Amino acid sequence: MPELPEVETVMRGMRVHLEGHTISRASTHHTGLRWPFPPGLATVLQGRRIDGFSRRGKYILITLSGGLVVVLHLGMSGRVLLSCPTEAERGRPPARHEHLVIETAQGARCGLVDPRRFGMVDLVPVTAVETHRLLSGMGPEPLGNRFDGAWLAARAGRRRTSIKALLLDQRVVAGLGNIYVSEALFRARIHPAQAAGDINAEQYEKLATEIRAVLEEAIAAGGSSLRDYVQPDGELGYFQHAWRVYGREGEGCPDCPGPPSCDGVVRITQSGRSSFFCPRQQGVEKDLGKDLS
Repeated sequence: MPELPEVETVMRGMRVHLEGHTISRASTHHTGLRWPFPPGLATVLQGRRIDGFSRRGKYILITLSGGLVVVLHLGMSGRVLLSCPTEAERGRPPARHEHLVIETAQGARCGLVDPRRFGMVDLVPVTAVETHRLLSGMGPEPLGNRFDGAWLAARAGRRRTSIKALLLDQRVVAGLGNIYVSEALFRARIHPAQAAGDINAEQYEKLATEIRAVLEEAIAAGGSSLRDYVQPDGELGYFQHAWRVYGREGEGCPDCPGPPSCDGVVRITQSGRSSFFCPRQQGVEKDLGKDLS
């Protein structure tokens, strides 16, 4: 599933390609994705100016004239295809699994492709965005001013839940996912199964700093390309080549001298998700044979 850096990359591509444009034609080619499209979506979109783009967690927000906002989530397999078709190509049939198409008076085309249909599109008044059922309970943005080590420490309190589970809780911090949590914990030298309440204030400051750093580096690299994800211009992100532990089970830790002092990156399962870490750099706190939460 695309994580924050991938969603940010898509949002920025859409901004460059579409901001300030007027929608001349919109069409839907299915009843919806995870949930039905808003009634009359294509008709409501047509004729509106695209005033701006932003991101909240893993959601893309498209502000339209007339006080409306499109809320877009890519789900597991969603992609945004941007192009500038010729006059003869405009109005062509949608591509396979292309469920929503927008064309602008300025000559741009935007298609939402989602083979598995786990994404979503909603349309809400701009005044209702903050209270939207999918957005209202989210924590601060990890790249925003509200997020720091003190925030994490306060949310952790004396909780016995694992630090990884805490970071994946969207009510604690918005937009973090499995890949970048694993990478940030490695950089901060914290075991993913360590109890959140056992981490001290200094460690939380280090962790917050590393979360910012890994996200900013991933955004600069265009995200990580996994399965269906590509950037809106069709290019692949390449941050996966900079992963230090994620997906590298059995490989040498980049910060260790190797055997016999270190046997490499280990994978464990936490609440059905894979966590990757270096036992030497991050410590071994629990029985790795258990399913750790």
